[in-house]
Amino acid sequence: MVTGGAGFIGGNFVRYMLDTYADAEVVNVDALTYAGNMESLADLAADPRHAFVKADIASASEMAAVFEAHAVEAVVNFAAESHVDRSLHVGAGAFIATNVSGVQVLLDACRERGVRRFLQISTDEVYGSLGAAGRFTEESPIRPNNPYAATKAGADFLVRAAWKSHGLDAVITRCSNNFGPYQFPEKLIPLMIVNALEDRPLPVYGDGLQVRDWIYVTDHCAAIDAVLRRAAAGRVYNIGGNHDVTNLSVVRRILAILGKPESLVRHVTDRPGHDRRYAMDSTRIREDLGWTPRHAFEEALDATVRWYLDHGPWWRRVRSGEYRAYYERLYGRRLAEAGAAGP
Repeated sequence: MVTGGAGFIGGNFVRYMLDTYADAEVVNVDALTYAGNMESLADLAADPRHAFVKADIASASEMAAVFEAHAVEAVVNFAAESHVDRSLHVGAGAFIATNVSGVQVLLDACRERGVRRFLQISTDEVYGSLGAAGRFTEESPIRPNNPYAATKAGADFLVRAAWKSHGLDAVITRCSNNFGPYQFPEKLIPLMIVNALEDRPLPVYGDGLQVRDWIYVTDHCAAIDAVLRRAAAGRVYNIGGNHDVTNLSVVRRILAILGKPESLVRHVTDRPGHDRRYAMDSTRIREDLGWTPRHAFEEALDATVRWYLDHGPWWRRVRSGEYRAYYERLYGRRLAEAGAAGP
């Protein structure tokens, strides 16, 4: 069972598993909130190995119905409210409901039904912010700096407790920033691509020198698969692309690929509690499980830009409606202060 399988990473993981294993069967559970998009799964509609169920992981009754209808061997939990800005500006309530309460519902259901493995998809943001040097290891202190990260950290602690207290076969992965096809355009790379394609201003927080470790989503999916199949119970694995760059350099490369001027960049007021630097030490997963990323950042970014060029109808529909109101709420005043028009 893959929860959050209509979202960006979850959808890519569903597709990865079905493409990689002829005998794979996936029950895809998603509540279809704003970032869940059934259109991203259209190519799987005719595959008998893929069953989609619209359900909320925070609902014990809905999860019970899913588990009763399907012989679930393992759960990979991608389901989450996942955008820092929404946790800051819209409120933390939905994040607590899904990212904390929903995880406990899943853990209880797995225990009750003897599910063989539970894999929690976490994030590097639970560690907080790094200084100018070093990398996060699995032993780094948990120090979240925003509501989203705090709820993901809370979920990690619940998963650890289920393993230690109840013997549930549970593992956790914490990954750096993902990018690739089907990513909702509130995230940095797709937001910059689609704004540049429409010659709209590109809002960059602060000086844009925040450093992130980027990984192509397919490489992340391969790492998750390795952990799902071969990791020892209770293990935590960091996953990173080992490519640390500033947000501003990413934006400039996107503009260069598209042949757009850097005058589109608008430096806007930074967000509260914005972590300055993340970087992941992936030594453990490389040594334990033999995983290594296969895609160079530059090659993968070029491929991602091409995907958005080729899928204009998809992202234009995604940007309509509620997203447009959210974009205006988040960036409208900041862009106005920077002397630029909104979307």
